[in-house]
Amino acid sequence: MMAKDLTQQAKEILNIAEKHGVEQNFFFITTFKRYQVQINILNDLEKAIKDDGTMVTKEYVKNRKNLYTHPAVSEYNKTAGGANQTVQTLMKIIATMREEDSGGENALLEYFRTRRK
Repeated sequence: MMAKDLTQQAKEILNIAEKHGVEQNFFFITTFKRYQVQINILNDLEKAIKDDGTMVTKEYVKNRKNLYTHPAVSEYNKTAGGANQTVQTLMKIIATMREEDSGGENALLEYFRTRRK
């Protein structure tokens, strides 16, 4: 269900990008694809954290167990930061490359502004 929702959202973004003439821009395309990969990674990491919990134990010599934060938590935070930077880059590309919108605010920029966390 989540993948379909993400696919639908990606289509909406591309439709809006097309209306503003940026959908064929190399930088938009590559950055948008990178963003999609980051979102998929975040979904996988989130699933691992939900399945395993935020804390894990590691067993060392002589069966000593130590409790640690799940490594996926750190990777999730790094990837989320990268995804946020990628959105900022997408917004800069759109702002630079967009055609003047007779209706005022650019719909694609507004889409990203309202979706950021």
